[in-house]
Amino acid sequence: MGSINPETIKYKPLHDEAEIKKRVQELGAQITEDLKGEGVVVVGVLKGAFMFTADLVRAIKAPVIVDFIGCASYSGTKSTGTVRITHDLSTDIAGKNVLLVEDIVDTGRTLDYLLRILSQRGPKSLRLCALLNKPEAREVPINVDYHGFSISNEFVIGYGLDLDQRYRELPFIAQVQT
Repeated sequence: MGSINPETIKYKPLHDEAEIKKRVQELGAQITEDLKGEGVVVVGVLKGAFMFTADLVRAIKAPVIVDFIGCASYSGTKSTGTVRITHDLSTDIAGKNVLLVEDIVDTGRTLDYLLRILSQRGPKSLRLCALLNKPEAREVPINVDYHGFSISNEFVIGYGLDLDQRYRELPFIAQVQT
């Protein structure tokens, strides 16, 4: 994709606010059903998944504890290939159902790393919910238990997803035009 000036980008909406809201409600209903009345620790991945996490938590009809984990692996539109933790959990997840909530699964490197770290902490169960799934970009096999939308290998912004910390506030998901 090359270098993009975040101040002058053009974008094309892919999923509007109503589509996102409907899909989040459907995901919440499925997760609620799968929990069978048990509680869950919802772990949102900062920063991109914060909006999705907030909406998803309201759609899950079960006892919920919310925590966040922060990691970084991107610079602009490119993955650096290295994942680092920028903010760790404050909740002990040992023996608990855990739902890791991510904005987008592309190469799978970040999620592979996070799932390995979290599984070492002894949760009862560990599932992954991603707003967006990019199977074409996958370099590491990842089991995505729940996902909102599948997209092709394009760079997207909005609804929490950013380009150099911008455009998270858009209420829809849009493809960056080059």
